[in-house]
Amino acid sequence: MFSQGELKEVAYSLIKEGESFEREIGDFLLDWLDDNPTLQVHTSGSTGKPKPIMLQKEHMVNSALATGEFFKLQPGDSALLCLPVYFIAGKMMLVRAMVLGLELDYVAPSSHPLDGISKAYDFAAMVPLQLENSMDALGQIITLIVGGASLSEKVQTQVQVQKTQVFETYGMTETITHIALKKLNVEPNLAAGLSQSTVEAQTHKSNFKALPNVTLSIDERDCLVINAPKITDGAVITNDVVALISGTEFEWLGRFDNVINSGGVKLFPEQIESKLAAAIPRRFFVAPLPDEKLGQKLVLIVEGTLQEEKLLEKIQSLTTLEKFEIPKEIYPITEFVQTESGKIQRDKTMVLAVG
Repeated sequence: MFSQGELKEVAYSLIKEGESFEREIGDFLLDWLDDNPTLQVHTSGSTGKPKPIMLQKEHMVNSALATGEFFKLQPGDSALLCLPVYFIAGKMMLVRAMVLGLELDYVAPSSHPLDGISKAYDFAAMVPLQLENSMDALGQIITLIVGGASLSEKVQTQVQVQKTQVFETYGMTETITHIALKKLNVEPNLAAGLSQSTVEAQTHKSNFKALPNVTLSIDERDCLVINAPKITDGAVITNDVVALISGTEFEWLGRFDNVINSGGVKLFPEQIESKLAAAIPRRFFVAPLPDEKLGQKLVLIVEGTLQEEKLLEKIQSLTTLEKFEIPKEIYPITEFVQTESGKIQRDKTMVLAVG
């Protein structure tokens, strides 16, 4: 482990001689090592422009300790930083390394983070696109956490036969990244003998389990309420509708503000999108449009050119879809609007697609 003096030397060197992403690492290290008990970070900007918020450094340390306890990380374990340090996920990889004594390597953030890397790592974090592009080399990582955007059905199925332990994260900037984790794959020796349908069922079998010192409840909307006194100043009331299994476990259903009321039936876009992924090998999402008869009708927004009739036939052939989950209309758009961290900005994309 580096001493504070050595870390400062590393930081100054990165700022003076490094590339832009390395200068961000250096700036963060200096901010971390100063006497200020708080640190300014930026939200991901999923629903608008990223905004700055202040976090307690003590809370960030506690978050790192909880992750270390959950995964039984030990001093000297190797870790890879392949996320931009501008956002909290990248910052926390650095904090975990300093707090837990991990041997951390870093690479320039890219959509193919393992290209040219032969070294094996005990722990790493990625966004879904990085995971999708790393399947051939994923065995170099023992434990991988994935967050920042939803995982496609294709990716969730592919990880079933990987020896890497892959966990989907649940959390946000305000909770200092994840407060709960969901194991995505079974043991590889078991997955190898499973049928395709069983593998797909396994993808959705497990629930999110809270980190140590985190308890959960729901409000009158059935939205998740997070009580994590070691990482937040008070309860965090979310807009995520969940099925609460216990005070430390839940099934995520969808966003309250995304729920579509179509003819009195509540539709969760996230659940429908998971089913549609089997028929649509590209980026897409479903959304509501006003309808005189139904109040709201379900429509499909797809990135790229397509043959609508053929796509509709594929969708209608899906046995997992209920009748009311089939989109009423399809709108193609050349390119989705997204945030710097790669999250789709649905409202802005919708305006461009529908007009």
